[in-house]
Amino acid sequence: MTTTHKTKLLSTASLTRIAILAAMASILNLLSIPVVAFYKLDFSNIPVLLGGFSMGPLAGVIILAITNLIGLIHSSSMGVGKLADFIMGAALVIPAAVIYHRGKSRKSALIGMAVGTLCMIVVSVFVNKYIMLPFYMGAFHMDMDGILKYANVAGIDSEWKLLLLITAPFNLLKGVVLSVVTALIYKPLSPILHGKR
Repeated sequence: MTTTHKTKLLSTASLTRIAILAAMASILNLLSIPVVAFYKLDFSNIPVLLGGFSMGPLAGVIILAITNLIGLIHSSSMGVGKLADFIMGAALVIPAAVIYHRGKSRKSALIGMAVGTLCMIVVSVFVNKYIMLPFYMGAFHMDMDGILKYANVAGIDSEWKLLLLITAPFNLLKGVVLSVVTALIYKPLSPILHGKR
């Protein structure tokens, strides 16, 4: 990042937009829709993507970090879930914003979000395998059979089935939904996001 980009990011206008987008993301983080097993869809990464597209990948990561730090207040997983959310959100926003900023077109935005979604899917499998599932097994004194019973999805009888048939498709759905909504609202909001109104 050049000195000019750093100065722009640290300007009062940019910091204000980052704060507003982080506040919006924090509110959206409280609203979630149950989808499958223990996975819930929330829309908190939309303001993160908007910030990443309008101000760059670092701004997106800052908004994501602030959102997850605020989320610690109501975390039911001692912050482990928020760490996982941050890692998976970063896997989405960083590639999306980097690719968009190389072309700054609708096409580059869509390619960026597609690549970001694929990255989020892969990262979600490993984050769930090595962070979330071990945490829940330890916190609730369950083995994998207990987790699978709790997930309560027919035909899911092993850890890898859970990860590949539930976690990965859920994150594909999440990425597609976030991408579609972001693609629909970015252009109309672009003047505000760039401080032109």
